[in-house]
Amino acid sequence: MKAGNVVYNEVADLPETIPVFPLAGALLLPDGRLPLNIFEPRYLRMVDHALAGSRLIGMIQPRFDSPEGEGADPALCDVGCAGRIVSVSESGDGRYLIVLHGVCRFHLREELAAGTSFRQCRILPFPADLQEDRSAEEVDRVRLLRTLRAYLEANELEADWQSFMRADNGMLVNGLAMMAPYGPAEKQALLEAPDLKMRAETLIAITERILARREGDARRTLQ
Repeated sequence: MKAGNVVYNEVADLPETIPVFPLAGALLLPDGRLPLNIFEPRYLRMVDHALAGSRLIGMIQPRFDSPEGEGADPALCDVGCAGRIVSVSESGDGRYLIVLHGVCRFHLREELAAGTSFRQCRILPFPADLQEDRSAEEVDRVRLLRTLRAYLEANELEADWQSFMRADNGMLVNGLAMMAPYGPAEKQALLEAPDLKMRAETLIAITERILARREGDARRTLQ
């Protein structure tokens, strides 16, 4: 896996501990790119910390079943994705505009009492993410594109269809998964899919379920 000018070939190429950015509804996948607008002071410090070290940040969602306690950091999901900062710029009002390039998913082993305002965790990377995903050849591309077209038409949305047609299976599946306007639970299911083929099938199943629900709502409205 190459992110920027750095190649990650095996788990040993990644640090055991990285800062993490809990953000509900955000999805970063291996080889995907996620732009972020960083403005909170503790996350500005997180970016500074990452830039001074490995340049890696773990994107992870807060658990959906955890009650929000006032002043308490929410519990985190078990799986996130590490990304390398490949672009950073400063705005005129104190924000960082960064782009993360997805390197690999990880299991969260434990959160550390690091003494920093941002959270840091010990991680266990997914070794398979650092290698070529051969399941890409098994993606049902026709069904995926058909489902995407149905979703766009149902929501009266336009898209650059030619770009979808030109994209290889990996870029198509991961790009659609990251862009899909779905909730945190659906995003987590897409993240945790074991390979590209299963991620495509999960994306199709989620989209078909949403379309079916929308059609059912429309029928009830007409009755």
